[in-house]
Amino acid sequence: VQLVEAGGGLVQAGDSLRLSCAVSGRTSGTYAMGWFRQAPGKEREFVATINWSGTSTDYQNSVKGRFTISRDIAQNTAYLQMTMLKPEDTAVYYCAGRYSTRVVVNPSNPWDWWGKGTLVIVSS
Repeated sequence: VQLVEAGGGLVQAGDSLRLSCAVSGRTSGTYAMGWFRQAPGKEREFVATINWSGTSTDYQNSVKGRFTISRDIAQNTAYLQMTMLKPEDTAVYYCAGRYSTRVVVNPSNPWDWWGKGTLVIVSS
């Protein structure tokens, strides 16, 4: 299974950006998706998760109300719509997936697959 992120770039504070994560390869069941980010000199942190059916989402407090995670199950793609971007959102954004049938996704549990990341830079 491979995950490929796209949509990163350089934007100004207040702008919007949409990231995508395409899942390819053979998956043997339903899976949850997540977005994480790692800023320079910092550890990777959870941003958002979505369950296997797309009916339950969760967000880090700092992005609530600004970011929206979604997925297109038929297209095997997850998205992260980011609005009102701030310089502190600058980071490499990674998507992740794991087999799951749970309604609520715990971002701290191990993830089965990771993408290579896409860089988002927000200038002030």
